[in-house]
Amino acid sequence: MAEIMHSPPICSTLPVFSGFRPAFMLRQKPVGRTTSCLGVQNPSTLTFPGLSEAELSTTSLPFKVRKNAPELIAPATPTPRELKLLSDIDDQEGFRNLNSIILLYPKNSKMGKTNPASVIREALAKVLVYYYPLAGRIKEFVPARKLVVDCNAKGVAFVEADANVTLEKVRMILHPPFPCLGEFVYDFDGPNVTIDSPLMYFQVTRLLCEGFVVTFKINHVMCDGQGAAQFLMAMTEMAQGALAPSILPIWQRELLYARNPPRVTYPHPEYDQLGATKHKNITKNEMTQKSFFFGPVEMTALRRAVPGTFKSCTTFEVLTACLWRCRTIALQPNPEEVMRLMMFVNTRAKFRPRFPKGYYGNCIVIPCAISTAEDLCNKPLGYALELVKKAKDSVTEEYVRSTADLMSIKGRPHYITTSSYIVSDHTRFRFNKLNFGWGEPIYSGYPIDDIQFPGVYNDYMYSTNDKGEPGIEVIIGMPIPSMEKFVKELNIMLK
Repeated sequence: MAEIMHSPPICSTLPVFSGFRPAFMLRQKPVGRTTSCLGVQNPSTLTFPGLSEAELSTTSLPFKVRKNAPELIAPATPTPRELKLLSDIDDQEGFRNLNSIILLYPKNSKMGKTNPASVIREALAKVLVYYYPLAGRIKEFVPARKLVVDCNAKGVAFVEADANVTLEKVRMILHPPFPCLGEFVYDFDGPNVTIDSPLMYFQVTRLLCEGFVVTFKINHVMCDGQGAAQFLMAMTEMAQGALAPSILPIWQRELLYARNPPRVTYPHPEYDQLGATKHKNITKNEMTQKSFFFGPVEMTALRRAVPGTFKSCTTFEVLTACLWRCRTIALQPNPEEVMRLMMFVNTRAKFRPRFPKGYYGNCIVIPCAISTAEDLCNKPLGYALELVKKAKDSVTEEYVRSTADLMSIKGRPHYITTSSYIVSDHTRFRFNKLNFGWGEPIYSGYPIDDIQFPGVYNDYMYSTNDKGEPGIEVIIGMPIPSMEKFVKELNIMLK
């Protein structure tokens, strides 16, 4: 078969693998479980109640979800068997995890009795012919911990399910956080989420109303948000009859290999522990979550606090500065505590020449703004906004190269999560346009605040309010006592 991906095979130059960890196994979960789906109060244009027991005591919608045995979906036709190195931006400890997306689709009478699970399964197999590394397994060189993809076509995990509930009856939980999320998401069941495990997981759950829910997980070492969106868009094209994706995938991870010799040319506080800290990360048990919507009215209110010299700042910069400041005030850290604000920045446009269209690997870095808690809480919003803008504007091609070199030199460290607030803007990735033939989803986005580090990481997702106005939805996770303070501070800024 002719090479499909636009990169040369590298299998002949790689050493023999040793010390592999136990392989992932597909295990059938119990079917027909009764779920108590806990509802939430009616949403306002600003905030939706979260997951605390007190807030979830009002409504219970019991229903059953029956999950078929999980399958492995391989590419529809033979694909090259080779080994592919990940880049040194892909290959960092902080990306060895799964990112999740949830899509909710209503009934479409034009599709008749067509089974959405069958359509999506077939589209997945077809698109994997082009994105065949995603059907492989990751191996790890020991002791260097360098990751490589074994393109063995073992396939991605897929579960078909049925729930005896209608979309209308669960309409109250169409915004995150989703109390019943576990029933609609494939449960990973393996010793290691990255090594020798499927790189993607799908579950398609049909509802009584002929609507359905699609959940998707992908290992972050394989692609960033734009790469995931590119893959899913290609999949929807195949579902609607395309013979090939409109944007062909590009591998070329060598574009972001560390230099030889590597040289770190920028400070990277996002990976450096800046002295002792008394602040601890939030634990899942002490956390509550709320979903906040920021539309035209809310953003106009926030911009009233922006100094004249920063009136040209982007919506992302203003919102991020506001949330960082309000969050710090609510958490009440030690005044001398060093607080970090980190943001995932897509760097494709920073390169000259620009990165090739179709590149779906990680092309992101995490610039960091730093302030003492005292300054962040006591100084006006313009102070935080200046720090956010300065950190974001510091990203250049050389900054990306420096990050890749740091990974090689320092053993692929995890970015610092203690006393950190990390944000990522996914509003432009068009998850709301993913159409498998039933039309666009009525909801699309990341379903929950980060599980690994609760309360640390937030995604900005495109959404609309009850009036149909476009805006940004953000899940905020905080300790229960702090949430009330956070809402109070935010409301002050919104007046």
